[in-house]
Amino acid sequence: MQASEAAATWLGWFARERRASAHSVEAYSRDVAQFLAFLTGHLGAEPDLAALGALRPADLRAFLSARAMEGDSAATRARKLAAIRGFLRYLQRHQGMAPVALAGLRAPRAKQPLPRALSEKEARAAAEDVADVYALGRHENPRLQAARDRALFTLLYGAGLRLGEALALNLGDAPRPGSEAALSVLGKGNKERLVPILPVIRDAMAAYLAERGAGGADEPLFIGARGARLDPAVAQKRLRDFRRLAGLPEHASPHALRHSFATHLLGGGADLRAIQELLGHASLSTTQRYTAVDAAALLETWRKAHPRAD
Repeated sequence: MQASEAAATWLGWFARERRASAHSVEAYSRDVAQFLAFLTGHLGAEPDLAALGALRPADLRAFLSARAMEGDSAATRARKLAAIRGFLRYLQRHQGMAPVALAGLRAPRAKQPLPRALSEKEARAAAEDVADVYALGRHENPRLQAARDRALFTLLYGAGLRLGEALALNLGDAPRPGSEAALSVLGKGNKERLVPILPVIRDAMAAYLAERGAGGADEPLFIGARGARLDPAVAQKRLRDFRRLAGLPEHASPHALRHSFATHLLGGGADLRAIQELLGHASLSTTQRYTAVDAAALLETWRKAHPRAD
């Protein structure tokens, strides 16, 4: 059986037995056809089952390398490798083809995008001036909501919390004026960390609590207009409304405030290990992404300022 015939048989099985969508069948068909065309040139003839069973990891690496030279991204190459693995696995199980030793072949890893931070001026505006949106339109409890949003976004930028971590806080966790106690935050994997709290956060929180009123220690700290724990989608929408009002960039979001916290600390000379602890990253490699952000900012400054940069 020639490889092209085997591919047609596999695609029929894939669509019928796996109930794959027409989009997936089309994409996998294109990927495998591209692979077989490469093998025809690579091996000198259209492969049959015996030739496919004799493939080595080096042959697939050659294909992936050729695709990279053609401009395929890491994610695209990873998808094509997944299609090829599925095709070869089918031939082993249903057509009696010899097993292909692919266990040690790793899919290309997509490059993680750099965190997109705001400038210090933009981050301060997002944290401190977000309540300006309540001057427009109708709101159920604008004084409470304005104070809440200022306290919430000041906390995100000033302490580097994830939005979910901040909204999970209860009244008993709230930073209090005059206290120097660190905030206990429960992060990913139920890992607890202590985060120092700036006076500006305590002041914003005090103003919010004065509007919110007293309550039990186990009640949610940040509440919606009707008293339930604040929905993340509401917080995201408030900052989205503000960025349009204030002309902030489109990536100005609650999570961008966390990125800004880390980036600005690093730019100010903070130790990378300390930033890792403050952010609650399990791995230092995750935190090291911010060094690339800082380097990118320095390069951009150089390009704008140096007379020979062009």
